[in-house]
Amino acid sequence: MEKSNAYGAGLALIAALGFSLKAIFIKLAYPYGVDAITLLALRMGFALPIFLWVGLAGQKAGGSLTRDDWIKLALLGCLGYYGASILDFWGLEYISAGLERLILFTYPTLTILIGVLFQGKPFTRREGIAVALCYTGIGLAFVHDLNFGDTRSVLIGGGLVFGSSVSYALYLSGSGPMIARLGAMRFSALAMLMSSAVTLLHFMIAQPFSAFIQPLPVYGWGLAMALFSTVIPVFAQSAAIRRIGAGRAALFGMVGPILTIGVAWWLLGEHISTAQTAGAVFVVIGILIVSRK
Repeated sequence: MEKSNAYGAGLALIAALGFSLKAIFIKLAYPYGVDAITLLALRMGFALPIFLWVGLAGQKAGGSLTRDDWIKLALLGCLGYYGASILDFWGLEYISAGLERLILFTYPTLTILIGVLFQGKPFTRREGIAVALCYTGIGLAFVHDLNFGDTRSVLIGGGLVFGSSVSYALYLSGSGPMIARLGAMRFSALAMLMSSAVTLLHFMIAQPFSAFIQPLPVYGWGLAMALFSTVIPVFAQSAAIRRIGAGRAALFGMVGPILTIGVAWWLLGEHISTAQTAGAVFVVIGILIVSRK
């Protein structure tokens, strides 16, 4: 059991590192003039063959799905990797990558609260302390961006990214039972296929097909996002949820903002203030508290 928990924690950390790079890839692609839905469609389009292959293999090996299964997959797919992604992409048009990652990482605490309010799960004192510390850290980083950016843009972008966090928390909360029923790989592939279908439908409604003609670097960042911030972390996250549960897997994921802030400073030239550093420390302490036995 202890070995399984350690393996699950490692997978959750891999997922967090992969997801944390997404904001960096988006910020690197935006200067070339690509819009949010086109970039998201490229990301999902590049990842689609892998999820299609895994999904078809899982369909042959696993049992048949019921009508309710398909409805749940469609709903979770829309929440997790379409709804959460498009809100996140829009939010990054307004705020820094460092702040985006800290706001987005309210999803672990939201996942826990959803479990407590709607799934009858207990809320421990340790989790309460971790939640308080993590939100304090996020608040400090938010103050940093308000001081260095346009207040209206920070509030709009922050609101969009928080909406993304809510959407992703709902996805995580609903994914546990489906992962137990279908298996991590099969569930992840099918949910991503649903997300890809909705994303590409949105693109076809909102943009002409010629919007896929982009500068070469945009394809490169889209491909990097598909592999390192979609395929690898999606499967790692689902496997972690199967081993340690959605709430704990999400809390381990809160290490992501630290990496994003560091890489954003390195590659994007984003300023790191004392408030941001203090906020990152609070988040790390929160993770350490909740992960101790």
